[in-house]
Amino acid sequence: MSAYAIATLQGRLQRGEITLSGLVRVLCESLERGQPDIWIHRLTAAELQDRAAGLEALAEGYGASLYQRMPLYGVPFAVKDNIDVAGLPTTAACPEYRYIADNDAFVVRRLLDAGAILVGKTNLDQFATGLVGVRSPYGLVRNAVNPAYVAGGSSSGSAVAVASGLVAFALGTDTAGSGRVPAGFNGLVGLKPSRGLLSGAGVVPACLSLDCVSIFAADAASAWRVTRVAAGYDADDPRSRRLDMLPVRRRHRRVAIPAACEFFGDRQAEAAFAAAVDVLRRQPDITLREVPFAVFAEAAELLYDGPWVAERQAAIGDFYQTRAEAIHPVVKGIIAKADQFSAVDVFTARYRLDELIRQASLLLAETDLLVVPTAPCMPTIEAVLADPVRINSRLGYYTNFVNLMDMAALAMPAPARGDGLPAGITLIGPAGADHYLAATAAAWQGLFGAEDQSGQVTATPLPFNEPSIEVAVVGAHLSGEPLNWQLIERGARKVGDAFTAGRYQLYALANSQPAKPGLVRVSEGGESIALEIWQMPLRCFGAFVADVPPPLGIGSVELANGQWIKGFICESAGLTGAVDITGFKGWRNYRATV
Repeated sequence: MSAYAIATLQGRLQRGEITLSGLVRVLCESLERGQPDIWIHRLTAAELQDRAAGLEALAEGYGASLYQRMPLYGVPFAVKDNIDVAGLPTTAACPEYRYIADNDAFVVRRLLDAGAILVGKTNLDQFATGLVGVRSPYGLVRNAVNPAYVAGGSSSGSAVAVASGLVAFALGTDTAGSGRVPAGFNGLVGLKPSRGLLSGAGVVPACLSLDCVSIFAADAASAWRVTRVAAGYDADDPRSRRLDMLPVRRRHRRVAIPAACEFFGDRQAEAAFAAAVDVLRRQPDITLREVPFAVFAEAAELLYDGPWVAERQAAIGDFYQTRAEAIHPVVKGIIAKADQFSAVDVFTARYRLDELIRQASLLLAETDLLVVPTAPCMPTIEAVLADPVRINSRLGYYTNFVNLMDMAALAMPAPARGDGLPAGITLIGPAGADHYLAATAAAWQGLFGAEDQSGQVTATPLPFNEPSIEVAVVGAHLSGEPLNWQLIERGARKVGDAFTAGRYQLYALANSQPAKPGLVRVSEGGESIALEIWQMPLRCFGAFVADVPPPLGIGSVELANGQWIKGFICESAGLTGAVDITGFKGWRNYRATV
């Protein structure tokens, strides 16, 4: 089995090709054949069948509204075992640390409420400290493509569960790259959200100020679908944020790449990244710009060679002082470095990081995103066991700085290495760039031999956590029409279809490129005209209105239900030479005849 898209699975369920109970039976058979070291705790076949039966009962009651009410209905998923699930043990890969969770983590509860089926809790580098997947008393997690190689960590089990086709998506965590390196090593998408976009409540911390819950999936559309469910402001999590999302872009992308890359002698990784860059360079709507990488590399070094390592000791509290013998020796050695730093060191490093963040923002000021290799090299398990600290530290070269600099990132598959092992690139942007990065990855998949999913991602922004406004559109801004991108690029989402009150006339304007209608309110003789209602962030509304050319404008439009909302109207002076198309009762009906 291999990774599969959520849309593919749900399509089979919707068409009746498989029942949910049947899906669970197949899943249980696959789990018995899968790599056992993926899991720390797995639900029984009986528990999974009970969950399926309960969801099927709900589905009967929900009818046609099922996928609106439960957008992840029937989708199997896994959870890294440093994330709480009510009634199940949480170990963080340390048996002596084990406790039974009283409540679901905030993100887990949202996924369960959306109809997803939890399969189990996955193995990890102990206390989420490592990028290799071999620092666990529950076993070594092996790469899904070639078992001689590391799976990446610390979210090793989550990544391999998805790559092996045992679940459709999985939750990991990401502090230094744990949600990206395993994705790159196993041919997956790994979405590392902006800090605070997904609640950290119910997650055993690694570095509390930097931690993010991350998502592994087969493709960008699946990862984004899960993000739209999991994301949400959590008043009980002091690090949860109401982030304003940067809008997506239909047109030109300005991409920064490192002027000089480090691969630690791995020629296969170097060639794979060069091939990915060459693909991007050939695209007419992408401009590449090389930037110095030293600023980012210096920031990356602060995570383990600076005082942030003390946060790892703080995260497990008294356990380090009282049960140090229970900690994996490599992990214990890393956490012990905290004793080398003073409070003065913490502030000195924080000030230096602020300087580096400012320098990085200046370097990227004229670009939309930074693209780097997901990892500089891909070691074997044997090599890591022989040199566990030095090789592990290399793997964070392109990841460690991201969380420190408060950036969002998404790892995605790119051209494979010459030896057949997966290779990936990571797209990086400022906090709030999550939708933009997901939409970019969805489009770029098509460049690297997978499906272009941009249409599935661009028009589906996150639910708004900010003031918004509804706008009625009647012509060239309708879905699929030439100017619809102006709504998309303002972060708008379609609310639904509607009609005006029966007091309007519609005209095809003369000499308008692209072709546009004009909507005019009349005192008599009008009709009810079809339109779409879109919702956009209020902060983007002014820029949208500024782009509206005469004789059109934004005014108030009365809907058939008596509601008034903002929408496109036309001044009467602009109707010279226009054709009255009111009888068609909508722009689409008219255009179908032209």
